Amino acid sequence: MHDDAQNHASTDIKTRLLEAAEMHVPFDGWSETTFVAAIADTGVDATVARALCPRGAVDLAVAYHKRGDSQMEDALRAAALQDMKIREKITFAVRTRLELCPDREIIRRGSTLFALPQHAATGAQLIWGTSDAIWRAIGDSSRDINWYSKRATLSAVYSATVLYWLGDDSGAQEATWAFLDRRIENVMQFEKTKAQFNKSPLGKLMAAPLNALSKCRAPEPPKGLPGNFENLWTPPPSS
Repeated sequence: MHDDAQNHASTDIKTRLLEAAEMHVPFDGWSETTFVAAIADTGVDATVARALCPRGAVDLAVAYHKRGDSQMEDALRAAALQDMKIREKITFAVRTRLELCPDREIIRRGSTLFALPQHAATGAQLIWGTSDAIWRAIGDSSRDINWYSKRATLSAVYSATVLYWLGDDSGAQEATWAFLDRRIENVMQFEKTKAQFNKSPLGKLMAAPLNALSKCRAPEPPKGLPGNFENLWTPPPSS
């Protein structure tokens, strides 16, 4: 119980810091200036704040992204996804994730932060986490190489859509949703091409090695990764 209470208290403090930081991010980015301002605004002891966020505002940016993923998952659980096709589910999920963002400037600042070489790996892990959350929410049960390919493909679609969305000045972001539809159409065309290849003479010749590859399993998350990497990795369901 003591550990649970301590974890709850730590989460509450981090939430307070994040909420305070949000007011400063549009002006100062996810920076040390923003982190110091959040500490001052909340009255949290600086030593405690830095113990909870060793990377300062970078850790708050990670928390902000993961909070958005959690809100998206809640929204998807409440939606009538069973009435949608896979393509519609993915489109709905990506739209929901973006529409839940209250301020595009905060996202823009986060994109700038995670484009920096020292934070690029963290940004990639966050995008992968979002894609994984979407696939799990819409009922993906793959356990083989498809587990990777689905998330890699959706990560590329999601990343491209976010960048387009950040520069979209069309009414109700209609241009972004049209862009998203085109990207997903590209993915669907790829799947059709792959199916045609599997039926071709060459595809049948390659069936055995491809079948062996399809039995690859997602590995255990590597140990000793910096920051929140281990927590961001989500394994596929066990067989």
